[in-house]
Formats: sequence, structure tokens, C-alpha cells
Amino acid sequence: MNPSDISVVIPTLNEAATIENAIRSATRAGATEVIVCDGGSQDETLSIASDTGATKIVRSIPGRGIQLNAGAVFASREVVLFLHADNLLGESCLQQICDVPDVVWGAFEQHIDHPRFAYRLIEKGNAARVRFRGMAFGDQAIFVRRQIYKEVGGFEEIELMEDVAFSRIMRKIAKPVLLTGPVTISPRRWEQRGIVGQTLQNWNLRCRYHLGASPRRLAKQYR
Repeated sequence: MNPSDISVVIPTLNEAATIENAIRSATRAGATEVIVCDGGSQDETLSIASDTGATKIVRSIPGRGIQLNAGAVFASREVVLFLHADNLLGESCLQQICDVPDVVWGAFEQHIDHPRFAYRLIEKGNAARVRFRGMAFGDQAIFVRRQIYKEVGGFEEIELMEDVAFSRIMRKIAKPVLLTGPVTISPRRWEQRGIVGQTLQNWNLRCRYHLGASPRRLAKQYR
């Protein structure tokens, strides 16, 4: 397997400010199939994606789980990688996947694009969650063999926590591989709400989800 055997799916909704860099990071990493699945953007997201070289542009109703599945329908490569529009793949990320024998699924270590030491702690905590709990989140660029993805039915089509639900299913099949990446992620939500405030909100949302709260209601609070 080589990087061209990996499809990259990017869900978008009004991501004109970020989509170009996300696509370029995928192509620099060796992707030859980049699928943008848009949930109804009102800005220039689609035209920028087209001009930047997205292989396919798919339109979908909004909702990250719905969009991820809609984009994956058009994926034709052996492995599918799901990349958030405000995340960037490191140049060696796809090759790292190829170097893992018989890879089933996994995610990457992160680099939060800010020099504060507190972000280094968040990065380490997120890596430990994958390594010890088998729980990968979407901003770690989850990847999975396409055939297995189809067998488990893809992502649950919910507005939030689709990555948590997917990890719960996948860790029963195989332990996720954690690769060094890194995936560079934006600190924008932490900077808007404060590191402590955003972290506490994330924990609150996940706890409520585990206790049975509606993903739709949680998504409204998250936004």
C-alpha cells in the first residue's frame, strides 16, 4: 500500500477560511483522492475546494456523521481517512499508515497550533486516551480500512459524538493504532472559551452523552 491508496474525506460547513489548507495538506501527504462533503455552506467553501483540487465534491444534509458517511460512499481506496476541515495532515501521515502491517484503524497524535505549555498537556492526554482506552476523536484524523468501515455500517448519523460512537464499535474489533503524525489542529475553540472552560465543556458533553443525552441537544450546546 502507498499514500495514493488512501481516500481523504473532509466534511465542511462554511469552512472557506480553512478548507484550502486542509486539502493541500492531504495532497502534500500523497493523497490522490480528496472528497469534500458539504453540509450546505453559504460561503465560498465549495468554490475554494474545487479550485484547490478536491477530487470530488458531495452535497449532503448537515450533520458530521451524515456528511462523513456521504463522503465515504464515494471513496474508492483501500483505506479511508476522515479529516476535519480545520486540521492539517503532516506530510508523512499517509505514509505512516502504509508502514503499519495489516492496519485496521487508528488515529494520529496532535499538534495544537499554539506555543502555550497547557496545549502540550492536552496533546499528551488525547494521545493517552487512544493508547489506553482505544478511544479516538475526529480531530485526530481517524482512519479505517474501507471494507471494515462498510461492514460496521460507518458512522452513526448523529450531529455530535459520532467519533465516540464509532470508536466504541471499532475498539471491539481491533485496538487502534496511534501514529506520530502529527495532525495540526486549530486552537480556536480553546482560545475563544479559554482552555479550562473548553476542556470542562468537552468533558461535560461526553459525560452527558454517556448518560444518554441527545446528540442533537449536545450539538446545539457545543456550537
